[in-house]
Amino acid sequence: MLQNGLLAFALLGAGWVLYLLLGLSVLCIGVSLERALFLARDGTDRSALREAFDAFRSQGLLALAGRITKLDGFEARVLQAGIGVASRGPEAAERAIAGAITGEKLRMDRGLAILATAGSTAPFIGLFGTVLGIIQAFHDMSKDTSAASEAVMAGISEALVATAVGLMVAIPAVVLYNTFARLNRARVARVESLANTMLAHVEGVSRG
Repeated sequence: MLQNGLLAFALLGAGWVLYLLLGLSVLCIGVSLERALFLARDGTDRSALREAFDAFRSQGLLALAGRITKLDGFEARVLQAGIGVASRGPEAAERAIAGAITGEKLRMDRGLAILATAGSTAPFIGLFGTVLGIIQAFHDMSKDTSAASEAVMAGISEALVATAVGLMVAIPAVVLYNTFARLNRARVARVESLANTMLAHVEGVSRG
């Protein structure tokens, strides 16, 4: 009973696996476009941020606070979190910044698990489709032995398409995942550098 059920499932062939891989590729494209749009819209204007820190170096924390509160984006939100509690001391500001960075990282990494999962599983899904296709080819051969070699070769060639498609889905997914992960790490490192500059000033003022 179980064996017959598994055989019937195997004889479905690799067609449905190809549709699954196609759906997975569409999902990866959608996630990538959404993440790219998110990163493009969520960044703080670099020139405005540079001007804010120029004012900070010459005029102090109040000048930075006045300019940062007018900005939007990832870097501005993290710095605003630290500025908001800077009057309580550098330790409170550091914790507020760390908490803000953690929350922002969760927002930046949203959806990347889909790319990572697609990159790691798509080759195996394609291989699974190939195995199903080969099983179907040999099953068809057992029914018609007169054209056995042609049936097997045609079935195997069709089945191998699933492996190729699986690799075609996996390789771009891995590249996109690594690209977005690197961009996110760079953004976090950049805001941590700015935050440390601000925290050093806050600490100096509190000691003074």
